[in-house]
Amino acid sequence: MKLFEQQELSIYNSLTKKKEKLQPIHEGAIGMYVCGPTVYSNVHLGNCRTFLSFDLVFRYLKHLGYKVRYVRNITDAGHLENDGESGDDPILKKARIEQLEPMEVVQKYSVDFHNVMAKFNALPPSIEPTATGHIIEQIKIVEDIIAKGYAYEKNGSVYFDVVKFNEDHTYGKLSGRQLEDMIANTRELAAQSEKKNPQDFALWKKAEPQHIMRWPSPWSDGFPGWHLECTAMSTKYLGNHFDIHGGGMDLKFPHHECEIAQAEASNNQSPVNYWMHANMLTLNGKKMAKSTGNNILPNELFSGDNSILSKAYAPTVAKFFMYQAHYRSILDFSNDALEASEKGYFRLMDAYRSLSSLTASGTESSFDIAGWRQSCYDAMNDDFNSPILIAQLFEATKYINALKEGTATISESDLELLQNTMHDFLFDVLGLVDQIAEGDGDSNKLSGVVELLISLRNEARANKDFATSDKIRDQLLEMGIQLKDGKDGTTYSLN
Repeated sequence: MKLFEQQELSIYNSLTKKKEKLQPIHEGAIGMYVCGPTVYSNVHLGNCRTFLSFDLVFRYLKHLGYKVRYVRNITDAGHLENDGESGDDPILKKARIEQLEPMEVVQKYSVDFHNVMAKFNALPPSIEPTATGHIIEQIKIVEDIIAKGYAYEKNGSVYFDVVKFNEDHTYGKLSGRQLEDMIANTRELAAQSEKKNPQDFALWKKAEPQHIMRWPSPWSDGFPGWHLECTAMSTKYLGNHFDIHGGGMDLKFPHHECEIAQAEASNNQSPVNYWMHANMLTLNGKKMAKSTGNNILPNELFSGDNSILSKAYAPTVAKFFMYQAHYRSILDFSNDALEASEKGYFRLMDAYRSLSSLTASGTESSFDIAGWRQSCYDAMNDDFNSPILIAQLFEATKYINALKEGTATISESDLELLQNTMHDFLFDVLGLVDQIAEGDGDSNKLSGVVELLISLRNEARANKDFATSDKIRDQLLEMGIQLKDGKDGTTYSLN
């Protein structure tokens, strides 16, 4: 029996604004599409949070035994600045600045994106299509929408007729916006555009002479609209009707709203059963923005090469920190919060590693392991509630520490269940890595050496030999091992 047959998973659906039981279209299989990065700059932490949120979803669905086809695209053309309808293509803009071909920009930042996600130990998607690799499919969808009467051509560009579409469907169902209100708020701008209505959005744009990335079409040499790309790639690999579509909260309108409209116009059916949206990151209580300097890139976080945080933090610690907030809540990055999270991470890992040296201490356990295990599943089954899951893992940590101290008992079968459950949720579901084991290849040897040095340092401090004490601390720090003195003694972390 598969785990998904024993567990009932509920997902918050942004479309219906409520939690709903997951009922796959095809039994035992899930199709999931997530809007990927526009590759014109280094991926920022806000994007990483979104992709890590869906890495958690992907991992948990796989853990439950579902066959998951996870499609996450690369936007390498057509995503214009502002609302995706006007302004420069950021890839072309970066190509001019760096004096590169646009596809060099795409390759450079695609590699950066993949490297960063690998450091976070995120699983790669099942399929990672590019917008430029699916121009034919996009042209076909535009032709279908025109044939249905929901799009029109103007001066070589093609626009989606939102007002016409709204006569037969509902535009705004995802974001909750009323078309009448949108029209009232933008009517004064109507004369400034070649669109029939300001709310209409581009399906195909005629390329200006200076626009390098262009493709032939029945209407002009041009490029696809940003919203169209995701409709083409999601339906090509998942079908006209699939299970889950995810992305950042900022994509709900207009991007995902337009995706729904395009799909309904061309395929006569709603494309997705469950819409999921991850919330934003802030930094020290303020919105992250390069223009204000309140911004930090992942590699700056990992290396400590920044002026915002006091030290470097390992990718797995940053990931653990993100999962201590629910994916639908705003999360604030701060030095104090990361430090607290790092301590918690090491406490969990220390408890997990100590399990291998424990032996059964009785015929009955003084902790309900089976009930605790189900509580871990209950947390994840409640819309992937990672902070509640982590709280449950800390409950187990308390019990493990009691076992080490001899103040609790555990049976042989429960010890095995505890070890397996901790492993499954720490590594398979959360996708964390054991920083000590990863850093050295032999965690016991490294841990033993550091503990020996901590002991020698404690002796030096007791003898008021502070020069030796400081030398041990400082030289370990130079090697990337930071000692931390607390009321419970000295701990260490790898930077």
